[in-house]
Amino acid sequence: MPKLWNETIEEHRRAVRDTVLEVTAALVTEHGLRGVTMSRIAEGTGIGRATLYKYFPDVESIMKAWHERQITAHLQQLAALRDQPGSPGERLAAVLYAYASIQRQRRGHDAEIAAVLHRGEHVAHAEQHLLQFVTELLTESAEAGEVRNDIAPHELAAYCLHALDAAGGMPSPEAVRRLVQVTVDGLRASR
Repeated sequence: MPKLWNETIEEHRRAVRDTVLEVTAALVTEHGLRGVTMSRIAEGTGIGRATLYKYFPDVESIMKAWHERQITAHLQQLAALRDQPGSPGERLAAVLYAYASIQRQRRGHDAEIAAVLHRGEHVAHAEQHLLQFVTELLTESAEAGEVRNDIAPHELAAYCLHALDAAGGMPSPEAVRRLVQVTVDGLRASR
């Protein structure tokens, strides 16, 4: 098959898959996980059920794929902040604020949906990647004298991530900002 044909087919498959993910997420938000069927998803995407089953075996697998895509986008967002200009401490604070904001966005997610989405290897892998990512930023910040060096960076990273998980319960962006500031203050190098 010509290369252009293969690229066009792959592009089409990617577009169908993306549409399925978006429609399913919208339906689950509107009707709850139990209120969404493969028939309803097929109808919402404008494809036949048989075609939908070629992509995904069930609603749960669609939601997991959607969640994996969300996690990837969040990690890319944090990496872009890590790689921006500025001191290590400034970049660390930007990453921590973005992470806390992401946690707050998750606020109000249905417990049933969270139980489905937050189990599995993809979540554990992402959490390890994030922990390593923040540990490296803390190491760089400690070497620059911007954060304390009396505690191992991986311990500080765990502290930061656990502290900022609380942003999921914060009532406003201002409360998130204050939580991040308290967390960052706890990292400061002693004078």
